[in-house]
Amino acid sequence: MGARRATLDEATVISRYFARPGGGDVVLGIGDDAAVLRLPRGRDLVVATDALYEDIHFPRGTPARAIGHRALAVNLSDLAAMGAEPLWATLALALPVARAPWLSEFSRGLRALAEGFGVRLVGGDTVRGPLSMTVTVLGSVRPGRAVTRDGARPGDGVWVTGHPGDAVAGRLLPAGRRGRDAAALRRRFLYPLPRVAEGRALAGIASAMMDVSDGLHDDLGKLLRASGCAADLDAGALPLSAPLLRVAGEEAGRQCALTGGDDYELLFTVPAAREARLRRLAAGWSCPVARIGTVRRGRGPRWSLRQRPYRFVDRTYRHFGGGARP
Repeated sequence: MGARRATLDEATVISRYFARPGGGDVVLGIGDDAAVLRLPRGRDLVVATDALYEDIHFPRGTPARAIGHRALAVNLSDLAAMGAEPLWATLALALPVARAPWLSEFSRGLRALAEGFGVRLVGGDTVRGPLSMTVTVLGSVRPGRAVTRDGARPGDGVWVTGHPGDAVAGRLLPAGRRGRDAAALRRRFLYPLPRVAEGRALAGIASAMMDVSDGLHDDLGKLLRASGCAADLDAGALPLSAPLLRVAGEEAGRQCALTGGDDYELLFTVPAAREARLRRLAAGWSCPVARIGTVRRGRGPRWSLRQRPYRFVDRTYRHFGGGARP
């Protein structure tokens, strides 16, 4: 090959890195014009699609394995927010060049997460172009059990899983920053863990739910608009992680949690009558859960800290209409 690495053709890319045998609920998988899938009896279909682009959703130089993991994780998080069980996925992958080492690591990251959640890759496309990938995940939920954004009501508690703010802090860390805390934060950005089991458990408990991808403050605003409500929030109740506090400090950590994004945690509301049930359930989860406020009549989120209004600069990234990617 000399100084240049050989590139692969499309058929080799698909057969070597992504094609797997069918069987079971996959009547016909990769290799034909379309997949044929068998939905479990008595279930509704739930579908989510996300696109990731280099230099927008992940920095240039991000490890290929992490990109493969994230490409699927962000979609699984959307299904988790609906209380759905993931089943299948498709992948549309654009590559400037098709190199075996990169594809091997990318497919390994995607496959490991897929196998962990019982997801089967059943189709997609590969094209030449700037590095990007679009994943569609298909799942199922019992009829009437999907948790939507529009069910919050005055008096409901506002809750969030995990440690919002860690992911953006991991993305913003200088390349030369070392240590256990820096490694933990970087991993939260590179390898987010979708809360699929927690989302399914919250079906029947949460009145409204969504995942945190664009920052806690911005996403909470979306949920409240959909529900036609407002909320009183306590910035002091934000579940900031110990690594984030040690690396960024309390005030910068709060800013990361409120406007950073890329957390893929679950943000949800729970009626007071179901709160004790939630606490019993969450005691067995692998991630913490925190109550950060209360839904009320009105419009929008209202933050306070130590019983005084808490104001901050909204640096949430928006693809259209302003905002700067960190």
